[in-house]
Amino acid sequence: TQLEVLAQLGVNHVDHTPSEPWTEWTTDMMVQMRERCDKFGIRLEMMHLPLRGRPAVAGEKAANDNYAGSIFLGEGPDRDRHIDQACDVIRMAGEAGLRGLNYNITILGHMRTPSKKGRGGATLSTFEFDKLDHTLGEFEGGAADEDAMWERIDYWLQKVIPVAEEYKVQMACHPSDPGIGMDKTYRGVARPLGMPEGFKKFVDLYDSPYNGLNFCQGCMSEALENPAVEILDVIRYFGERKKIFNVHFRNIKGGLNNFVEVFPDEGDVNMLQVLRTLKEVDYPYMIMPDHVPGISGPEPGRVGFAFTYGYIHALLQAVNES
Repeated sequence: TQLEVLAQLGVNHVDHTPSEPWTEWTTDMMVQMRERCDKFGIRLEMMHLPLRGRPAVAGEKAANDNYAGSIFLGEGPDRDRHIDQACDVIRMAGEAGLRGLNYNITILGHMRTPSKKGRGGATLSTFEFDKLDHTLGEFEGGAADEDAMWERIDYWLQKVIPVAEEYKVQMACHPSDPGIGMDKTYRGVARPLGMPEGFKKFVDLYDSPYNGLNFCQGCMSEALENPAVEILDVIRYFGERKKIFNVHFRNIKGGLNNFVEVFPDEGDVNMLQVLRTLKEVDYPYMIMPDHVPGISGPEPGRVGFAFTYGYIHALLQAVNES
């Protein structure tokens, strides 16, 4: 099984989400998932709410039925219904003994431009802001400037964080991928939670030990002019405040509005320095592989992740022995 392979590769903690529609999730389902992991010596720590990096609407309809992106479209019939459902999931996660829930606040979704070729012909996920289609009109879900997005974010936090506090579930928000800059929009939509500055406001908006980040190092690097230098202070800022609940360990070449995703050993960011900085701020949780370049051969995704698991293990040994 996949869990057996992960155990063999030295994975001890995971983030895994049920395949069933989220309206069918139960505490018992989560307990069964956790117990299945336990059999392989793996701790199920987190799951994802169905708030992912996809558009809140696709054309004129919802992206799919198992998605709660309408929460961040503002007032509407689905917002409170989906927030209530999210609160139910938080309760279930607490009852099942999970540490936290990962989620994403975006209505435009994950944005990329045509891919490029990298090491050995690997396919690199690419973003160049100038190459986005700027002839498209206002987003189908409606324009939302920074003030509008902050109102929606605040509404969400005021509803869910008290429940998270009650059930002791860390709510880990992933950056919008990518950030495009503060006070900047695409298709009329701002993406303040793509930027470190936005997350500084986010953690202050509802100051709670249960309101924090799924710290995607790749996304945070993408939002910086000079990620090789700046990312370490970003880690220190959130790490010293105990706001990092999970780390997506990914590297890039480039920076704000022009980058490619690469293997962790070849990017602009020194990943050994990153782990040393996380140790410096006493970060205690998971270091997870994230996106990997597209490679040749069978099982490319799993092979790419296996490479990254090995790389992470080696770096952790170097950090812990230094």
